[in-house]
Amino acid sequence: MNYLPKALSVVLLGALLSVAVVTMPAAYAADEHNVSVGATLAGPGLAVHGYDAVSFFSGHPAIGSDEFAVAHDGATYRFVNQANLDAFNANPGRYEPAFGGFCAYGAALGKKFDGDPKYWRVVDGKLYLNLNADIQAKWSEDVPGNLKTANSNWTRIKSIPVDKL
Repeated sequence: MNYLPKALSVVLLGALLSVAVVTMPAAYAADEHNVSVGATLAGPGLAVHGYDAVSFFSGHPAIGSDEFAVAHDGATYRFVNQANLDAFNANPGRYEPAFGGFCAYGAALGKKFDGDPKYWRVVDGKLYLNLNADIQAKWSEDVPGNLKTANSNWTRIKSIPVDKL
């Protein structure tokens, strides 16, 4: 038996959907950050494969701890200590990896490849990750040229899902 008139059912369904949309968390454009799948204690997926983004700038990359973590711009960053967490919080743009943590050479090719923190370089105060040793070597052959091309491409591909590139 149908206890509700069809028009009332449609109105109730519309109201429920409106509440669901209003209460949903802020959405991020598809694949703007290279994060691990799944949530962390701080919220979104893990950035930089769990490495402390600040530690690269001392020349000694290290795996961070969930004890010192922050959710920022759709990604969870972990740090080795409170001082590095505080440094990141004071100026995230200084420490976030370029191209959302995707491979710098991949961005130069107009693609979003995984950025592996074992293959990194700080150039002009910005952290760049690459896919692997061979790609890092190829990228290193013309860093200024590759960065110019990657920066130009990134404005176009930033919000495009990985599987659409």
